[in-house]
Amino acid sequence: MTLRSLIAGTGGYLPDTVLDNDALAERYGLDTSDAWIQERTGIRQRHLAAPGQMASDLGAFAAREALEQAGIDAGAVDGIIVATATPDAVFPSTAARLQAKLGITQGFAFDVAAACTGFVYALSVADAMIRAGQARCVLVVGAEVFSRLMDWTDRGTCVLFGDGAGAVLLRAAEAAEAGDRGVLSCHLHADGRHGDILQVEGTPGLLRMAGRDVFRHAVSKLAAVVDEALAANNLSTSDVAWLVPHQANLRIIDAMGRKLGLPAERVVVAVDRHANTSAASIPLALAEAARDGRINRGDLVLMEAIGGGLTWGAALARF
Repeated sequence: MTLRSLIAGTGGYLPDTVLDNDALAERYGLDTSDAWIQERTGIRQRHLAAPGQMASDLGAFAAREALEQAGIDAGAVDGIIVATATPDAVFPSTAARLQAKLGITQGFAFDVAAACTGFVYALSVADAMIRAGQARCVLVVGAEVFSRLMDWTDRGTCVLFGDGAGAVLLRAAEAAEAGDRGVLSCHLHADGRHGDILQVEGTPGLLRMAGRDVFRHAVSKLAAVVDEALAANNLSTSDVAWLVPHQANLRIIDAMGRKLGLPAERVVVAVDRHANTSAASIPLALAEAARDGRINRGDLVLMEAIGGGLTWGAALARF
């Protein structure tokens, strides 16, 4: 029996507190402006978690929406995989805490740490488990509270990030039911030699980034992994209905859209309103585009991301 992972539901959540660029500069006394930030990143605002609000709290909102959209009861979930660089604690895992908040008492729960590429990594693991018959219904969640990693005196990094969560519910379907729908393939890479250009260091841990180096690696590595994903499925760029990229920087997003030959209206952009929510950014953008009717059944969606590690990857799925 051949199984495939169908995307049964999506969900997203953003904390209530919204901080636009001017308010950010004023709050932290930064020598920057809305015009400066938008010109370099495309970001207008970001959402910040409330004091005491953890990654599992954000993830619970997103997961419940994905379950509701799929029409599937939490009791049917076989497992939860959470991609996060900002876990609630060293242990128990954020996934285990999320499991408890959803009232689920069966199955597995664990975290994946691959920074901004975390969702693609987690999606790949869930898809492999479903194809192997180890699970039939898996919640894949990206949840981040990056505001807790920020050095608010560093205008080069603190303006880039925000908090949020996104979720995808995968369910197993036999080939006859799935047809050409579902997760087609995932492609994962890492190169630890470049780990120092994007990392969390010190006590307390604060994010440090060599922006120019990250941008250079992003453009080349994302282009290569996109080609790899398309070639593996005998597809071309013209087959892609939607690009749902990691929402790191509008310049990188635009560069990937041009590389694929996709018009701007076929690229899902949320970075202007969400900022970079790391592992949450792809599922957040995916949920938004599915909710507002842009992504429809049968659409081929390409997802790609690069993050600290360095890690990078791409996934192709047909809704």
